[in-house]
Amino acid sequence: MAVMAVVGANWGDEGKGKMTDVLAGEAQYVVRFQGGSNAGHTVINPYGKFALRLLPSGVFHTDVVNVIGPGVALHLPDFWREKEQLHAGGVPEPSLRISDRAQVLLGYHKLLDELEEERLGDRRFGSTKSGIAPFYGDKYMKLGIQVADLFDRERLRDRLERSLEGKNVLLRHLYGRPDIRADGLLEELEMEAERLEPFVCNTVALLHTAIKQDANVLLEGQLGALRDPDHGIYPYSTSSSTLAGFATVGAGVPPHAIQRVVAVVKAYSSCVGEGPFVTEIEGSEADELRRRGGDAGEYGVNTKRPRRMGWFDAVATRYGCMLQGATEIALTNLDVLGYLNEIPVCTAYVTDGEESVEFPVSARIGKSRPVLERLPGWKSDISGARSFAELPMEAQQYVERIEELIGVPVRYVSNGPRRDQLILRN
Repeated sequence: MAVMAVVGANWGDEGKGKMTDVLAGEAQYVVRFQGGSNAGHTVINPYGKFALRLLPSGVFHTDVVNVIGPGVALHLPDFWREKEQLHAGGVPEPSLRISDRAQVLLGYHKLLDELEEERLGDRRFGSTKSGIAPFYGDKYMKLGIQVADLFDRERLRDRLERSLEGKNVLLRHLYGRPDIRADGLLEELEMEAERLEPFVCNTVALLHTAIKQDANVLLEGQLGALRDPDHGIYPYSTSSSTLAGFATVGAGVPPHAIQRVVAVVKAYSSCVGEGPFVTEIEGSEADELRRRGGDAGEYGVNTKRPRRMGWFDAVATRYGCMLQGATEIALTNLDVLGYLNEIPVCTAYVTDGEESVEFPVSARIGKSRPVLERLPGWKSDISGARSFAELPMEAQQYVERIEELIGVPVRYVSNGPRRDQLILRN
């Protein structure tokens, strides 16, 4: 394995949690390198079914060191809540490390996120209201609070007061809300620091040492390439880079260390939130696919909102894999499509009357319409297959056509939610 990144090629919701959980069995370190608890990974394994939002997906392996890197938005209540859920589910105490350079997402970030979405009304961006945009805004305005700041009372007080100066003006004059005082937050964060201290370390040094010792390191991304703020569908994006290239920053590992990039791709399309979605289907057709999708249907892990559904989009997926620098693909949820007589696949877009296989810029994608190719369905349950040869010929052809359209080898085919429902292609 050496150093491998597992990332999404589309909007998120591709099934990265399962792939990270499976591949973590070969790793010594699993690292979350960006995002916060605004999106989740569903993991099903012998311990049960879990929704992870902040903890790395390696927490179910007792011999794995799970790292929350410097690029993560650390919301401490969610950290403790997830840790307790693992304990309640009978999962052994995981080995956890938190970067001393990670920044803390605070209650006022969530409040401002909620108030702004409410103010925008119909112009909203579909935020999960988890505080992510205000958090990263603070980070790049140099108003953020690093984990290390929690252990220095005077520095922490100063950082809080500086951060709250502008926010209190907004709260009073834009949102009509009372000021937030630094003193109450200071006391709360000092108590959190005492609980957090055993997990905090210099994770950059930890990982560099691991890499020099040829340890297997898995870098876990959140969401997908189309949610990247630079290369995705802006402004319907998240606020941190979702690309494997950012793992070198968000985890603090050398760029040349990443040798494999597994882009996780779903056998159809789905997304949560606002924005253009070229292959979207609606009505009973979407309801049926949503109902059958995954272990408990296609609903957001964090928001519980029904996901928007669509057919496989080769234009968007090829673009996402290119951005990620994918060396291989993990194709998930192939079993879900077993009820269809024929399966539409988007092979090109028509934008302003012109057909193209290139993914358009954000300003034009809302005008695009899909060009659909229809492939024969296999009309059977494939969840018991354990090799590619055991799949019906039509299912094999579907995988091979996707591979041809994307131009990246499909190495893994997931045909169910469990760990053992994963076919490795040579």
